[in-house]
Parts: sequence; structure tokens; C-alpha cells
Amino acid sequence: MRTGSSFASFFDAAIPKPDAQAYLLLVFTTLIWGANAVAARLAVGEVSPMMLTFLRWIVCCAALGLTSRREIAAHWRGLLPSWRGITLMGTLGFTGFNALFYAAAHHTTAINIAIIQGTIPVLVIVGSVFFFRTRIRGLQVVGVLMTIAGIGVVASQGELALLKSLAFNIGDVWVIIACLLYAGYALGLRKRPPVPAIVFFAATAAVAAVVSLPLVAAEMAMGQSFMPTAKGLALVVFIGLLPSFISQITFIHAVGLIGPARAGVFLNLVPIFGPLLAVLVLGEPLSAYHAAALALVLGGIYVAETLGPRKNATRLP
Repeated sequence: MRTGSSFASFFDAAIPKPDAQAYLLLVFTTLIWGANAVAARLAVGEVSPMMLTFLRWIVCCAALGLTSRREIAAHWRGLLPSWRGITLMGTLGFTGFNALFYAAAHHTTAINIAIIQGTIPVLVIVGSVFFFRTRIRGLQVVGVLMTIAGIGVVASQGELALLKSLAFNIGDVWVIIACLLYAGYALGLRKRPPVPAIVFFAATAAVAAVVSLPLVAAEMAMGQSFMPTAKGLALVVFIGLLPSFISQITFIHAVGLIGPARAGVFLNLVPIFGPLLAVLVLGEPLSAYHAAALALVLGGIYVAETLGPRKNATRLP
């Protein structure tokens, strides 16, 4: 009996408690999302951006079909009353965001992409003020302004002359627009239909795959589309399975363990992991203006989120 009791105690201790398990899942999730910026840069010249966007969602939908087909079959009718909203969210938040994200990688660095991507939680707060009349405190405004200043530092490469002339890198501009689209998607989650999160995610992923087709056709018409190389195919599988599918599942599970507000705070790790991986994997130089921008973005997020209602935290399906 002692042996069995000791084994049981050891087994219980070896399994993380809900909070610890959620923290591990969230660190893994944000690490993968940070790696997506690096994958986008690695894909340049290996697969065209619109083709990558389309194939990403095809891989993700195939994985969802294999793992969640029973839940989807049981609940898909609950999506029908909200089909317009689902279509809009899948189009803007998934297809629009990713198309701009991967196109931007041809013109800017993974470090810039990851830092600008980190502004999404604050953009959600700003959207909440405009669309839902959420009250915002004085210091929250300071946090929002700090984050916007961080974007300006990245986009101008720390040069005031570029900021005055608005001569920004087009890739950075595309990432900013992509983040605005994703912030709109996150705001739309407030009216998500009452179905399991994985079913809603499957629906938006399916919309994203279908809506990506016209972009691929346009890319072909311009003579800029090409099928992935062997390296490009490996990146498609990585992006389709990890940033698109597995990380979404781990985030959903983590939210179920500790709630969306606490889980949303971990999104602040994305602009930390992204630049770190860009330096380690791609050898991109981390300049002084990157450090200043990162400090402004993270500081602004901290001020805005810490002083604001927890319900403003960015949520993913």
C-alpha cells in the first residue's frame, strides 16, 4: 500500500496543476506565433505569398477534418444564423491578415513583423472604445500612445526625418494594416455563435481557404505565383500545422483552464519570441531602435491592459 500511495503521490506531483499546465501551453503557443514571422521570411523565394496563404488553410482544414469532424458534424447547424459574420471574420481576420503578413515578409524583417504584431491587444482596446463605447482611463490612453509610438519607431527605423515625410517601408505598412484587420476579427469574437470554439475555428478556417483562391488567381494572373519548393513545402506544412492548427488548439485549451482574460496577457510574449527567433534563426541584426520600439510596445501594452478591464484582452477562437 505504501508503494502504491507513493507512486500515486509522485504521479499527482508530476502532472502540472491547471494553472501551470495553462502557462506551459501559452508559452508554447506564443513561441509558435512568434516563429510564424520567421517562417514568413524563410518562405520568401520558396513559395509565393498568396499560394502560402491558401495552402496554409488547406493544411489546417485537413487537420481539423481529421481530428474534429465529429464535433463539427454535431454543431455545424449552430453556425448558420451567423454565416455572414463568420464569412467576414474569416475573410478579414484570417485571409486578409495572412495575405498581408506573408506579402510583407518580402519587404521587411521578421523583427519588425513581430514587434508590430505585438500591438494587436492595444488595437483591440482602441476598437472597443470606438465600437462598444468601452470606457478608457487616462493612463490607458498613455499606454495606447506608447504602443503607437513603438509602431512609429519601427516603421521609421528610428529616423525622425522618415517619420515626418511618411516614407515608411511598405512591408511595415502592410503589417500594420494586417494587425488592424486581426483586431477587428478579435472584436468580432464578442458575438461568436454559441458553438464549441473548435467548430467556430473550423468554420472561419474553411472560409479563409475558399477566400484565398481569388488571391491565388490574381497572383497567377500577374505572373507572380509559383508552387512551393521542397523547403517551401516544409514551411507550408509547418505553418499549416503549428501556427494555424496546433497552437490554436493549445490556446483554446489554456483559455478553458484559466479564462480568456488571464490567457490574453500571454500574447505579450509574441513580440519577445519573434525578434529573439529572428536573431537566432535568421541572423537579423537587433538595432537600438528595435529595442526602443519593443520597450514602447510592451510598456504600452502593460499600462493599457493592467489598468483596463480584463474583458478587453484579445481572444482567439
